[in-house]
Amino acid sequence: MSLLTPKPTPYDPLVWSKLPFGERGRQVCEAWALDGYGTPFAIYAVHALKIALYIAGWIGFCSFTPGLGSISHLGDWWLSPIAFEKAILWSLLFEGLGLGCGFGPLTGRYFPPVGGALYFLRPGTTKLALRPTWPVIGGIRRSWLDVLVYLAIVGCVVRALVAAAPGRSELVPLVALIPLMGILDRTAFLAMRAEHYGTVIVCLAFAGNWIAGAMAVQLALWFWAGVSKLNHHFPTVVCVMTSNSPCTRFGWLRRRMYRAYPTDLRPSRFAELLSHAGTALELSVAMVFLLVHGTTGLVVGIALALALHGFITSNVPMGVPLEWNVMAVYSVFALFWAHPEVTVLDVGQPIVSAFLVTVLIGVPLLGNLFPARISFLLAMRYYAGNWPYSVWLFRGDSHRKLEQLTKPAPWVYDQLDRFYERPVSIGLVGKVIAFRLMHLQGRALPQLIPKAVDDLTNYEYLDGEIIAGLALGWNFGDGHLHQEALLAAIQAQCGFLPGELRCVFVESQPLGRKTMAYRIHDAATGLLEAGTVDVPAMRTHQPWERSAA
Repeated sequence: MSLLTPKPTPYDPLVWSKLPFGERGRQVCEAWALDGYGTPFAIYAVHALKIALYIAGWIGFCSFTPGLGSISHLGDWWLSPIAFEKAILWSLLFEGLGLGCGFGPLTGRYFPPVGGALYFLRPGTTKLALRPTWPVIGGIRRSWLDVLVYLAIVGCVVRALVAAAPGRSELVPLVALIPLMGILDRTAFLAMRAEHYGTVIVCLAFAGNWIAGAMAVQLALWFWAGVSKLNHHFPTVVCVMTSNSPCTRFGWLRRRMYRAYPTDLRPSRFAELLSHAGTALELSVAMVFLLVHGTTGLVVGIALALALHGFITSNVPMGVPLEWNVMAVYSVFALFWAHPEVTVLDVGQPIVSAFLVTVLIGVPLLGNLFPARISFLLAMRYYAGNWPYSVWLFRGDSHRKLEQLTKPAPWVYDQLDRFYERPVSIGLVGKVIAFRLMHLQGRALPQLIPKAVDDLTNYEYLDGEIIAGLALGWNFGDGHLHQEALLAAIQAQCGFLPGELRCVFVESQPLGRKTMAYRIHDAATGLLEAGTVDVPAMRTHQPWERSAA
């Protein structure tokens, strides 16, 4: 295997693609358990280089502030408040351009490897407005208004980054424009990671003590990420991530993550123990920084945070939120270590405090209780394995109708054909099926796909994440981006005939409940079936097996 060639599948992809779904699922899951996605080693080098460029960009923008930006004196200025402000602003810009989460092959984006600005700056591309039927601010295709608002955000962020000391005159326009972007286009809003960086910018602009506000945001990220893992989904995340990590390429270790490879690919007790430890670690980071004061508490909190984010980053998870994890580690030092005298109670402005209570407590709580209503990003349910998702099934070559969309990226196999022979491309895309099935939530698919189509061999199976990347220019695990709203927008532009495109939409499991809701749609005729699947029943069978429940 060369640096640019994926690890071959242990089966013939052309033969595999014609098998019944259950057998297809069994083979691809067995392959994932030992080889993961089979990612070429060079891809990891690209991400390492991208992190270096991300840090270099921050240093470059810091140099616009007198006394900051000198690499030789980095230790003197890297924890200064202005350096942190610029890190937040630069991170929002980096993500909003499409260079962070959702970049590259690990998100099903091969050529071009970036979406983001290639879509957000192009009129006519597909968008997801908060209210598609409303005039001016609605619609399903990006207008010049959408482009100009996005461009204004980019311009305002750059203006703040090159300022010696960003103040309200630079920040207030962002406080107004980012929510407006959320109304015009949910995709661009989420791509900017507004739930994190946008909230901190509000604190920078209006809080009496913005350090306290930024601390509150960071604590909420850790706390709710931990809460979201208090379920039976997270052990499967540990299995899938370990099988794909560039740092755990040991067959004995990967086998140990499962009960009895290859016959039983449910999480082993060892994997479950690791998942519980990870959940406890994430919650402990928040609790230690919130409740334990003094040097000892700081050192313990920093050690826990470094262990948490170091583990995540070293695994290079699908979706690649690597720069976001780098920013989280930097926040540990720039906020908690540099300002031990500050607490979250020092925000100082009642209105800002009420805002933070709403977005850091109210929204995540509702997002866990009613996940169908709120994006998993806004609910801070990060990498818990309990996400909404979808599967899109195209009959024959009907997927060619997607070429009617305005988009820089071609059909996924056309992207891969630039680099590989078709069997290799089929093997790569097919691995996405394993990624979905091996998570607990994906075990609903053997039960749901036969409800959607009579014979899967007549259909092209594609995960909704890849469809979102093609049509919207960004995807990062939020299945709400590729559910009914996107289907309606695509159908309006492509006109699929009855039976040509079927979609299976599955929601997250609400906190405290035992079922997950699903809906099956035909692009032309609408809803075909809706119901729920039983999560405890899915735990009893293999990823490729149909539940007896």
